[in-house]
Amino acid sequence: MRALPKITIYDRYVFQQVLIATVVAILLFIVVWIAPEMLLKTIKKALSGEYDMRTAFLVLACEIPLILGKAFPVGLLLGSLFTFDKLSKDSELTIFRAVGLSFKRILAPVLVLSFIVTGLCFYTCDRLIPAAETKKMEIKDKHPTTQYIYTQKDKNGAPELAVVVSGFRDKIMYDVIVLDFSKKIYSDVHQLSNIYSASIGKYKGKYWELRDIKQYDISSDGIFTAIEHVKKMRILNDETAAKNTYTLMTYSTKKEREINNRDLRKYIKLLKSEEMEEEYNYMLNKYFQRFFHPFMCVLLAIMGTLLGFSKPREQRMIGFAIAIGSIFVYYITLPFFDLLAEKGVLHPLITAIFPPLAFLMCIIIFYKSKDL
Repeated sequence: MRALPKITIYDRYVFQQVLIATVVAILLFIVVWIAPEMLLKTIKKALSGEYDMRTAFLVLACEIPLILGKAFPVGLLLGSLFTFDKLSKDSELTIFRAVGLSFKRILAPVLVLSFIVTGLCFYTCDRLIPAAETKKMEIKDKHPTTQYIYTQKDKNGAPELAVVVSGFRDKIMYDVIVLDFSKKIYSDVHQLSNIYSASIGKYKGKYWELRDIKQYDISSDGIFTAIEHVKKMRILNDETAAKNTYTLMTYSTKKEREINNRDLRKYIKLLKSEEMEEEYNYMLNKYFQRFFHPFMCVLLAIMGTLLGFSKPREQRMIGFAIAIGSIFVYYITLPFFDLLAEKGVLHPLITAIFPPLAFLMCIIIFYKSKDL
């Protein structure tokens, strides 16, 4: 059995130096991200009495996981770049190469650190960010008020029932309108038989219960024939339909970052079964990004190391300019790929994997040009 490589003084030294530089870069990234607008808004709310000091601190603390998800790759890039740029300028890299260390061997401790940070990045995106976003919503006491519309269809795709919810909080819905379609189908429209307007509704697990209802009966000519008041009624009288509709309504008002991987996977399957193509493509793209984005920590650590390899008289700012430009290009193009996935132009797997693959190709080209 092949023995594991021995940890040398060089490994400990480089690992420590890159780790310190990375932590400093991450902290600076957090400060720069929070300071301009986020901190100012929180201070204003604290001074106006809307937040007490504890609440203001919690709001800022809940912002940190989201920033960390972006800061980990950036920190590794800048940390490895700064460390190896310093080693180059101090001629330490020349000494390492002179004693027989290859580029792969020099890179080894950086790779170890990058895999550790990759794991932290994945955990942050999967667990910490959704938990922090949920806590932030609880602190701010914000609840969805966006209108949600669900259409229940039969096996042939014809509408049976349309449910319009004006707002909801937990399992309580407000101002619910139900459009009940008749079985008679005209050439251009499905005829309505009844319209129900309820002031309140509740998800009961196996069905939805509506209360304080006005029922409008409609003739085949589209004329109201009767208006009645109903105390309560049930809709979506099927456990699967009731649960699926409630789940779709709940997640439709959430951003992808508010959902952990397990729930996001379930939501994607539900979107596919309901044939909600655009939302399905978008969420599937975001789900794949959950796995490919942490891998950027490894790629950017390698890129930072390559950029740090320089000759004593080379301009230091060139490497840092390339690094900042790379980060800018990566994050600025993500929404573009999200849109391509959402509209079905490219498969979500392609849109999610393309940025890391592009960086990998650039690293290979850059490595060959360096002649290391």
